[in-house]
Amino acid sequence: MNRMRGLQCAIAMALVLTVIGESAAADRARGRSIAQRWCSECHVVSPGQLHASDTVPTFAQIGQAEQFDEARLSAFLAAPHHSRMPDLSLTRSEIADLVAYIKAQRP
Repeated sequence: MNRMRGLQCAIAMALVLTVIGESAAADRARGRSIAQRWCSECHVVSPGQLHASDTVPTFAQIGQAEQFDEARLSAFLAAPHHSRMPDLSLTRSEIADLVAYIKAQRP
């Protein structure tokens, strides 16, 4: 009986991890859409982008920067007024999606 219960728990955990993995991919896709809509005028947000400001870091540079882990990047994007960027008024979900996309840009 205990083995059966353990097997059921393992199967349930595998299903949860599969759903989490699938939602992470969807989050990055939404993050890319947000980046292209709101960030691409200033930042290079994806490989092959031809126009952006040369005075701001690319998403690949931000994604690989050690000082911008997920928590710090989220906090930066959540700040209602910071001098470097316009206030985009992103929701927590949009911030999470955008951070997932940025961190995926690491070379």
